[in-house]
Amino acid sequence: MPSAVPQPVAAKLTRAAIFLAVTIKPDPDYDAVVRSLCSDLAGLVRAVGFRDLEGRLSCVMGIGSDAWDRLFGAPRPKDLHPFREIHGVHHAVATPGDLLFHIRAVPMDLCFELATQIMTRLGDAVASSDEVHGFKYFDERDLLGFVDGTENPEDQAASDATIIGDEDAAFAGGSYVIVQKYLHDMKKWNELPVEMQEKIIGRTKLSDIELDDAVKPSYAHNALTTIVENGEELDIVRDNMPFGNISKGEFGTYFIGYAKSPHRIEQMLENMFVGRPPGNYDRLLDFSHAVTGTLFFIPSATFLEDAASEAPAPSPAAPSLDDEDQTDAVPTPKMPPSDGSLGIGSLKGDAGHE
Repeated sequence: MPSAVPQPVAAKLTRAAIFLAVTIKPDPDYDAVVRSLCSDLAGLVRAVGFRDLEGRLSCVMGIGSDAWDRLFGAPRPKDLHPFREIHGVHHAVATPGDLLFHIRAVPMDLCFELATQIMTRLGDAVASSDEVHGFKYFDERDLLGFVDGTENPEDQAASDATIIGDEDAAFAGGSYVIVQKYLHDMKKWNELPVEMQEKIIGRTKLSDIELDDAVKPSYAHNALTTIVENGEELDIVRDNMPFGNISKGEFGTYFIGYAKSPHRIEQMLENMFVGRPPGNYDRLLDFSHAVTGTLFFIPSATFLEDAASEAPAPSPAAPSLDDEDQTDAVPTPKMPPSDGSLGIGSLKGDAGHE
């Protein structure tokens, strides 16, 4: 069988993004609305993106643990679970989110148009949980003034870090993502000498050079977020974005991390919030406060294309007296669901999960 096609989790970084998290309202009729959007999402991206071929529009759709049970039932991705709160020196909160849409493009107008089309399709089926419009800030810096994402893996290394293979064969081509919205206390941060800021981050501010281990504190952000198991450094793919609202005094970073297992991201967060060893926490958290936290599974694009037919099997109903009288009736052929397209150039012919 052909391999499942992944969603573009390792797409090249862009200058604009929208992060849209929604919850599905508690009406069973809305489940079919969501599954229908899953099937048609690739078509929406193509339709909007074709209007600006150099805009590099893409969208990654994630599904939360509770929503997975509701929409698809068993089998489940083996590492899918709700985001686990962390109570350490600082607190990593867990917040609602059934669906995540990570929309990326060079210009913001493409992101905005696609987000509008997605929400129009979902209509009354969902309620917004969080919406953040991110932007690139000068030379890939966050609002704290440091370059963000320097050590991101690229190309094949990015795929190796994010795409599930034989370790969960039923969901090969999938991935996991954790998102958190951080708000910065810019006044407090800017009062720090640059030398202390560099020790907290673990890199020089102007030139973006990693500090030598001899001078880098053990509490540095990049020291605590480096995960090594069995002598191998475990990578994730980040596509963090600055965001802000000047009139409200909001200045922040939207963290989004993709990996083939959520464990490596969770270990990073444990190191940051609790410390390694406990108490040796990430001093960046003295200035950056996490206000959201959610974990999603990213099914393959192949799975999404087939999602309209992936509804959990209904419980068998008890036969009625009328059913017994109709035993000789000729059954009506069951037609496959259709979105009205011919399926030309789509993923419809690819194998879904089994």
